[in-house]
Amino acid sequence: MAPRPLGLTSRRFPRKLLFIAFLILVPIGMIVISNHSKEISYLFRPLWDNPPPPFKRLPHFYAENVSMEHLCKLHGWSLRSEPRRVFDGIIFSNELDILEIRCRELNPYVTKFVILESNTTFTGIPKPLFFSSNQDRFAFTEGKIVHGLFPGRIASLGSPGNPFVLESEQRKAMNGLLHYAGISDDDLLIMSDTDEIPSPHTVKLLQWCDGIPPILHLELRNYLYSFEFPVDYSSWRATIHIYNPGTLYRHSRQTDLMLSDAGWHCSFCFRHLHEFVFKMTAYSHADRVRRREFLNYSRIQKLICSGDDLFDMLPEEYTFKELIKKMGPIPHSGSAVHLPAYLIENADKFRFLLPGGCLRE
Repeated sequence: MAPRPLGLTSRRFPRKLLFIAFLILVPIGMIVISNHSKEISYLFRPLWDNPPPPFKRLPHFYAENVSMEHLCKLHGWSLRSEPRRVFDGIIFSNELDILEIRCRELNPYVTKFVILESNTTFTGIPKPLFFSSNQDRFAFTEGKIVHGLFPGRIASLGSPGNPFVLESEQRKAMNGLLHYAGISDDDLLIMSDTDEIPSPHTVKLLQWCDGIPPILHLELRNYLYSFEFPVDYSSWRATIHIYNPGTLYRHSRQTDLMLSDAGWHCSFCFRHLHEFVFKMTAYSHADRVRRREFLNYSRIQKLICSGDDLFDMLPEEYTFKELIKKMGPIPHSGSAVHLPAYLIENADKFRFLLPGGCLRE
């Protein structure tokens, strides 16, 4: 007998199966995409985003016991007859330990520490005035601190607003506080967050040399949780300016020039676990806290000691090569060399910031 042709039923069955699969898989896919949109976005970032133009990195020369005149000359600059005044403009939240280290390191070179503090977080949560209630801790600056209060806005229930707007408004308010502090033309102005610390020899070099660029980004060594976890040299937002009437306080790209290896950026470098929770819910990227368990103390402690990401996110990279290279925990480092001198001199006080000190209070 001739082969019997396939009936319509056998042809329809796969279509029916595909339709059922479609009805099941599409909602599941939508739920997965909704719950993991950031991870998916970061995973495919090399496909949809382009890196910013590269910085022109200026070589940075320094060694102990080398004269300032010679260091200026190595950079193509000349020695001034007297140093510039230095104003350190800091937007402060709750990083008291890091602020103490910063002020101790830079105190010999800074004319005024200009610290602006708000009574709310960038996300509109009321917060204590941590600096105001701990000013005695900074008595060593001997009147160098100019402290200002920025009146924040409390977010309404169900309408948190855009944290980047409030952050931008606070940075703009810094301009008025700098004028109040007495900044003038040709002074040196540091624009950086509390945890972005220029090295003392960087500040000294730029205050003593003539011919430096009017604006320089600072390449900072990037650390997470403590100086036990060096990430890379990707921190670039800190800047130093020769002040003029058109200078505005910003935390974004302002020039293509960047001075290499100019300090440290220690992110989420807190002593207490509750400080981690505070920042996770307070700063402009608080939307990364996607589940309540992210704020669990035991979970946070485990991630600090392993060098894993608090928000369970993929690295923000522009190439698959860099993304794959940075996936997983940050390797531990046993080096405590070329760190802030005050940190090393007071190692017992700041053990949590040094190799082997990952346990938090």
